[in-house]
Amino acid sequence: MSDSPSLALVRRIYESRMAPEVTKEAMAADFVWDITPGFPNSGVYRGWDSVAEDFFGRTMPNYESFGAVPEEFYADEAGHVFVYGHYHAETKAGKKADVRFVHLWTVRDGQAVQMRQTADSHVLQEALKG
Repeated sequence: MSDSPSLALVRRIYESRMAPEVTKEAMAADFVWDITPGFPNSGVYRGWDSVAEDFFGRTMPNYESFGAVPEEFYADEAGHVFVYGHYHAETKAGKKADVRFVHLWTVRDGQAVQMRQTADSHVLQEALKG
């Protein structure tokens, strides 16, 4: 069975590791990035520029490495793509953490319009304590 267009788009985002040329094409201008309360720099970010600057720009300086590792993808007929996976992180203090997540993407007219995240925030907060 081949991927639906929505699933293929979301898979491409993960495979690119959020490469700017991919995100620029894949994300709608009014894209919404919704990070669960309790997660570092949680909140709702609107537009990819805000996600890049206000979320990743504040988040990434705390880590030597941080990446989302998708494990399973599921899609429905309404343009929703569920991704189960984990974040693999190593803090500046050298602590490592693997944090489970579920991302719910919404795709319309060939572009991602929303990503809602649920993750085990406690594990990451503990790692950041150094």
